[in-house]
Amino acid sequence: MTGVVARLADGIAAIPADQWDACAGTANPFVSHAFLSALEDSGSAIAQAGWQPIPIIVDGADGAPAAVMPAYAKSHSQGEYVFDHGWADAWTQAGGSYYPKLQIAVPFSPVPGPRLLLRDPALAPALIAAAEAVVKRHDLSSAHATFVAVDQVPLFEAAGWLIRADRQFHWHNRDYATFDDFLGALSSRKRKSIRKERATAREGLEFVHLSGDEIRREHWDAFWRFYQDTGSRKWGRPYLTRQFFTLLGERMGDRIILMLALRDGRPIAGALNLLGDDTLYGRYWGCTEEVPCLHFELCYYQAIDAAIARGLSTVEAGAQGEHKLARGYQPTETYSAHYIPHPGFRRAVADYLEHERRAIEADIEALDEVGPYRKDE
Repeated sequence: MTGVVARLADGIAAIPADQWDACAGTANPFVSHAFLSALEDSGSAIAQAGWQPIPIIVDGADGAPAAVMPAYAKSHSQGEYVFDHGWADAWTQAGGSYYPKLQIAVPFSPVPGPRLLLRDPALAPALIAAAEAVVKRHDLSSAHATFVAVDQVPLFEAAGWLIRADRQFHWHNRDYATFDDFLGALSSRKRKSIRKERATAREGLEFVHLSGDEIRREHWDAFWRFYQDTGSRKWGRPYLTRQFFTLLGERMGDRIILMLALRDGRPIAGALNLLGDDTLYGRYWGCTEEVPCLHFELCYYQAIDAAIARGLSTVEAGAQGEHKLARGYQPTETYSAHYIPHPGFRRAVADYLEHERRAIEADIEALDEVGPYRKDE
């Protein structure tokens, strides 16, 4: 587009919250100014951690941002959940430098959502072109928009970006009034299995759902212990700082559901969820006491309970996890878009993605066949 000028900002926090959110909307809490600035202000997503925030902005005729993109200069590939380590190794072996790269994403959050935040939808091509210009001007290897909302995939594809497919497991509300209504849609064997798991997990425990001012410092302290335990086992060290959770509670507590399992009034496990306009997003979980089936109860079944009670259409419970299939979560394609200016490298990646996509499609088809729902459902 001619006459359009894009600029880089020195972090999300440098942009007024109302201006950012006018582009981001309300449907997805992860692209909100509150969430992204909490990552920066807490020291979780900053240059020293390998996530240098450089949001890309196109201003409108009124001088305020009309299109923005959450973008980061990355010095590694950690915390992305779309794995490109093999690409990095190949680029390095060929004598190139894969890092830094441009990452268009929500740090540490494998949550599909908009990556082109548009107050003026006509500016989508200009925003994509601006990302390409950043790559070329700063001699970066590539740009990667991860967990792109399905309705924005064609915009990247039209610009010539390579599209990569993967899958997650999401639960879909079919106008259930109760959890038993949901169970009624499953095969008899799966219904019995879930009831048994819930009874096992809940024995001797109390479960509470906290939001807003109900979440006090001691609750965050307890959840921080849970998060550290999970993070140390999964990633070696947690990505997020303790301050992040405090800021998250202060800035968007009304969009949080903190689910805790209590034994004799003391939290022993917790799961952090964020509320979208029509979706419950399960993000982090952890425990200090091992209880059989508690992970399933706290992360999957309690989330379904909450979604039904609020009339939400979907629960997204994070990346990976074929064990979610037996709990009523269905395979759902997710997408990322990749800009690789080097012709040879682009051809190699394109060939890889074509083979990978066929494998993903076959995997989803096979998983659908063995899902827990009755065939008449």
